[in-house]
Amino acid sequence: MGMTKTADKIIVALDVATKEKALELVEKLRSQISFFKIGLQLYIAEGPEIVRAVLSDGAKVWLDLKLHDIPNTVARAVESASHLSVHMLTIHLSGGSEMIRAAAAAGANNVLLLGVTVLTSATEQTLREIGISNAVDGQVLQLARLGVEAGVGGLVASPHEIRMLRREFGDKIKIVVPGIRPSGSAADDQKRVMTPREALDQGADYLVIGRPITAHPQPSEATLKILKELS
Repeated sequence: MGMTKTADKIIVALDVATKEKALELVEKLRSQISFFKIGLQLYIAEGPEIVRAVLSDGAKVWLDLKLHDIPNTVARAVESASHLSVHMLTIHLSGGSEMIRAAAAAGANNVLLLGVTVLTSATEQTLREIGISNAVDGQVLQLARLGVEAGVGGLVASPHEIRMLRREFGDKIKIVVPGIRPSGSAADDQKRVMTPREALDQGADYLVIGRPITAHPQPSEATLKILKELS
């Protein structure tokens, strides 16, 4: 079954606890979706094996480990991810320019290095606690500029930052957006949410969708509904 262009913009977050659950989801969705995100929970439980298993199905993988460490350690980790042949990898831009440059230099050309600015769970209070006096938006922009100057190819942003980042960087970077909730689904613990259609209209390149698909009794049906909403 041919992939439509829109379907390629959706990344399904495999936020499940086991390899079995993850591969069952991939199998159910594989004819519709080509991109899957593997985050900390699944990666720590199953290791690089789960990445290989999803890739061997012909799908793409975003390894979302949000690396943040000394430059050399991050560079070696990026190297390992390149050898695994993942398509996207996240680093925390708050690691600073030296760390970001080391990560960018270590990545193979086929890995899109994504910078995380401020997590969607963070508020002004969170920033104050760790000694940052910027407003959330200001902090996002400051880190985004730092990341783009130091060589990241994309940014992870909440739906409400898409427009600001597009204005700042134009088409120079990819913008990957979590916090997407299809019309009529629960926001769960995400504070800043938007429908898939709205996010694409604002300029998102990729939409990350987890629970609205993965927690649905019929994941494939949920996906179909989202694709219809987008077409």
